[in-house]
Amino acid sequence: MMLKLLMSWDIRKGQDETYFTFIVKEFIPELMRLGLRPTEAWYTIYGDEPQILTGVVAQDKETIERVFQSDAWQNLHAKLLRYVTNYRQKVISARSSFQL
Repeated sequence: MMLKLLMSWDIRKGQDETYFTFIVKEFIPELMRLGLRPTEAWYTIYGDEPQILTGVVAQDKETIERVFQSDAWQNLHAKLLRYVTNYRQKVISARSSFQL
């Protein structure tokens, strides 16, 4: 069964440029190298919701568990937290439609 990792966060004030560079040049390529496939990314411009909502899918439970236990994920996640606040994540069964 495919699983989806949903992540949300807010970009730290003053970090927009370095954040976006990190996301494009490091975060997304590393997720893909780990076996996760990006499916969506949403940027909230108005309201009290998280500024960023993004999802990636994994082929199965074993893949997501392997990713979470890897040093590469730990390092990538730690680096992401330098640029963001209010980070949240959850793993759910993947559907083809938008999911929260």
